[in-house]
Amino acid sequence: MIQLVFFLEERSVEALLKILLPRIIGSSVDSRYIVFEGKQDLEKQLIRRMQGYRTPGARFVVLRDQDAGKCKEIKASLKRKCEQAGRSDAVVRIACHELESWYLGDLAAVERGLSLSGLRRLQNSSPYRTPDKIVNPSAKLARIAKAYQKIGGSRAIGPYLDVDNVRSCSFGHFVKSIRNLAAQ
Repeated sequence: MIQLVFFLEERSVEALLKILLPRIIGSSVDSRYIVFEGKQDLEKQLIRRMQGYRTPGARFVVLRDQDAGKCKEIKASLKRKCEQAGRSDAVVRIACHELESWYLGDLAAVERGLSLSGLRRLQNSSPYRTPDKIVNPSAKLARIAKAYQKIGGSRAIGPYLDVDNVRSCSFGHFVKSIRNLAAQ
């Protein structure tokens, strides 16, 4: 059985992935989550934690928010850390700018998950057509969906996210990467 090991910067991502992964790749893949206390903690401990993971055949995925940083620089830095850990095959994905960009790319899922109305009509207006361009998506989501909270919102929205929705390019790249890993 394939085992995917996710290195994540926070619990809200874990809450989403526990719901989302079976919808992307089915239940035949064993998933493990190593959750850190923010991006600095992830970057500080990544090499040691990755080296310490000894399950044969495990495949690694590092997922981090871009926040205010430069996506390519963050990804390159994380890839170097994976290489230092002896795992140059690890997949590194960056949520541009935050995980909430993925939710803003599927307002129908936000509407259903949080039992709101009227959000899906915003989807074709700017900035929701290209949510990865929103600099502070968590603040934008909090403005349009007052009920949203990071972990509870991830659990509520996750079952409704369209895994084939590519309005958020970073979400589309993540889903494609996971499918490719599972198919190997």
